[in-house]
Amino acid sequence: MRKYGYELVEALQSQQTATDCNGGPVIIKVNPEEARPGYLDPREVEAQQVGYRYDVELGKVNPLQAVRDSMGFPSRNLNTVETHTQYERLNFDGNEVGLWRYYPRKPERKQGRPCLIYLHGGGWIGGSVYTLEHQCRLIAELADAVVFNIDYSLAPEKKFPHGFNDCFHAVKHIYDHADDYGIDRTRITVAGDSAGGNLTAAVALKDRDLGSHMVALQVLIYPCVTFVSQGVEGYKWDASEFELSDEQRAMIEPMLGLGRPRDDEKEMNDMYLESPSDLRNPYVSPAFADSKGLPPAICIGAEFDGLRIQTEFYARKLAAAGVSVKTIRYKGCTHAFFDKLGFVPQAEDVCIEIANAMKQL
Repeated sequence: MRKYGYELVEALQSQQTATDCNGGPVIIKVNPEEARPGYLDPREVEAQQVGYRYDVELGKVNPLQAVRDSMGFPSRNLNTVETHTQYERLNFDGNEVGLWRYYPRKPERKQGRPCLIYLHGGGWIGGSVYTLEHQCRLIAELADAVVFNIDYSLAPEKKFPHGFNDCFHAVKHIYDHADDYGIDRTRITVAGDSAGGNLTAAVALKDRDLGSHMVALQVLIYPCVTFVSQGVEGYKWDASEFELSDEQRAMIEPMLGLGRPRDDEKEMNDMYLESPSDLRNPYVSPAFADSKGLPPAICIGAEFDGLRIQTEFYARKLAAAGVSVKTIRYKGCTHAFFDKLGFVPQAEDVCIEIANAMKQL
């Protein structure tokens, strides 16, 4: 059950404006309950009190596990039809990879459904398929689709390219077994948030590089597209891109850390990467890749997310290479708002946007 009225979702669908942002078109979605510029959506503020918390005592014993346990948000099930969940475990190059699958039960054996393959976020070191389970199930209903949720390998136990390879192999497995899953292999969407958005962009790149053409649409939800802040042509992180109200400045500024150039980036890089030479590998930092020939994209960002600059930069880069791109910015939202399905209307609106795009393939 939603914590808000559906009229807020309807406002997000109807009250949007297209504007030019740094040379690229962006659809700005209204902040439905807060018209003043520079303010968080009040439901985002409320949701901060609901999310998981970092366990200080656990952090003293196992800092990595404490960070992992602090990730995610207790979203809500908004499905209105019976949706089946199935699970299988596959082995790719010695890695055990979980494949969760969701689809509307009726009709049970329908063929030719569109397909979504979802790659969860979590900084390559955490996150969980469970955080995005309700979102995947809702998209399955809205698009009458088969939706897969991939439980890929995490760093630092399995550093790059393990997780990336798991994701690509999962896409290929689903593509190769499309008839078994009742999906149309020409209508496969790959989507992910944050680190999952990074993996989605990288999977699309490898798919293009190999000429396999499995991905019909890529959906990048506040993705990280570069691990380095210098050397990417046309990219610059600039705090002036964010309009902050004086009243909420102290609350919002800490939320802008992602993507901001920092002196302590090395620790995170070392957890995911075996070598500094990987930093400019396009499958690690897709911003360094040639974008020609990539599949159409939807790039989704949040107003108060430091990765919004990367999201909109990458959208412009794709468009400049001739890729069809739809760029959306949700006003009043922060990083990981998609986790909060049922608590903030914007998360539900993202599900609608993805489902509508899948139905148009």
